Amino acid sequence: MIVVDTNVLAYLYLPGEFTVAAETLLQLEADWTAPVLWRSEFRNILAGYLRRGGLTFAQACSLQAEAESLMAGFEFEVESTSVFELVRDSKRTAYDCEFVALALKLGTKLVTMDRKLQQAFPANAVGFGAS
Repeated sequence: MIVVDTNVLAYLYLPGEFTVAAETLLQLEADWTAPVLWRSEFRNILAGYLRRGGLTFAQACSLQAEAESLMAGFEFEVESTSVFELVRDSKRTAYDCEFVALALKLGTKLVTMDRKLQQAFPANAVGFGAS
């Protein structure tokens, strides 16, 4: 089991530079997990595509449903104190720290392409795909 940030999910569902890497990651590790926050972040990404005309309303709804199906049963709440401790000890946002807090709680790694997040938490956040 790994924690994935919302961008990894976006790479999986929205064709782009890292889509193949996200697909490969899913084949290698099928149990993806994330804090519940991922839903709102993913909706926001899809909303941007919708506003720019990159997706239709139906496509955005369908992609959200697909992602929710993938993550069903693997979404977790994180304790605020844990998040604030990570915020206190880094320069990362509370949003980012939710993903790190979940990885720590589950004793696993956070997979992200966010290099600043990887640098802030080198023991817990790792990249994937092409560097």
